Amino acid sequence: MSKRILIIITAVLFCSFHGFSNEMIEKDSSKSKTISFKIKLKSADEVKIKPAPLKFNKHFAYSFTLDDGYRSAYLTAFPLLNGGKISNPDKNEWKIDQGGDGTTSNGLFYSDGFGNKIPFKLALAINGGAICDLPANRGHLSWQEIKEMYNAGWDVLNHGFHHATKHGTNYLTEVTENTTSIKQNLDFTMSHFVVPGGEGDEKYYLEYEKEALNNGHFSVASYYGVGPVFNVDSKVDLDKMITARTFVQSSKDSTSFKTMDRYLKTLDSIVKQPNALWFNEFTHGTGNGNLWNLSMRFPDFKYYMTALANKYGAKGSDTIWMASWQEVYEYIWLRDRIKVDYKQKDKEIEVTIVLPEIPKTFRNRDISLTVDTSSKFEIESKSPDFKIKDDGKTTHKQIFIQLK
Repeated sequence: MSKRILIIITAVLFCSFHGFSNEMIEKDSSKSKTISFKIKLKSADEVKIKPAPLKFNKHFAYSFTLDDGYRSAYLTAFPLLNGGKISNPDKNEWKIDQGGDGTTSNGLFYSDGFGNKIPFKLALAINGGAICDLPANRGHLSWQEIKEMYNAGWDVLNHGFHHATKHGTNYLTEVTENTTSIKQNLDFTMSHFVVPGGEGDEKYYLEYEKEALNNGHFSVASYYGVGPVFNVDSKVDLDKMITARTFVQSSKDSTSFKTMDRYLKTLDSIVKQPNALWFNEFTHGTGNGNLWNLSMRFPDFKYYMTALANKYGAKGSDTIWMASWQEVYEYIWLRDRIKVDYKQKDKEIEVTIVLPEIPKTFRNRDISLTVDTSSKFEIESKSPDFKIKDDGKTTHKQIFIQLK
């Protein structure tokens, strides 16, 4: 893998907010339970069923996070991926162009294997203290903009309330006050933490890691740790996970896409491995200006994401699952804890899945099953506890379950 550079980022401006909560993870009152359904085969061929390594049985998951909640995420990245009007060039309060090229995007997609296209989704690591509606040319997102992206499937990760790193920082308050600000303004609880970069006491990031994990966060992206590439063919150790961040960013030479091509070459070398993988990366701004020289200029971001979509998305091999860190984490967590049992009698299979107690803060409760059979099939289920779909009449390779 090519060498990546850990980034030191500047402190953010903030709006006042008070109060925090230590209660992060609540469990469903239903606790563990069992669901079941029947498979009706067209022929009596023997069938094998097991959980897919990744959602929709994709070959690799690619998670990409935009740090610090800069407005370019809404002006450029969101419309490019989700589809819509990309902002014209737009200088913010820092006199940096955080707009794009003014074009209209049709969106970038992978498919779910059932005939549906799903737009690429990223995550936002935000500081609640920096989210404001003014000035008009503000450099940070507003609550309404974050809400729109969240409702479209983007995830929001805890990045500390004030992005504080210097001597004297109250790390506990930074973690919990940000959790409360997002809960009060957007009505959901964050469950993954990204350590803010900047000047600080030696190994200050260890304090952030400790406070985040002690206050309900499932994982922390930090300076050092496991990853950023994970083999997910077998069980993944997600318990109090601390991962190493790597960044994609523009070079000083803005006349070509050579730097982006190097990142893409690295990704391609990872994807060529035979086992299912999960790869996680970061950047900051995605506007025309290279924000703080720690970002991707919009032409680079557009080139990079479009190249991924064309090669691995619905227009290409369709092997990518482009989803946030939280979405992938939650799928693997559930995948490794369910127990799938099935009994076949001629052309009928009874499938039973024992579910664990799922944390209430989980946003996604999805199960993908691979089906090894040459026979077409149909699903029979009347359960109100889940939605289920299959490709039994076409490729007959997978079943997708969405728990309610």
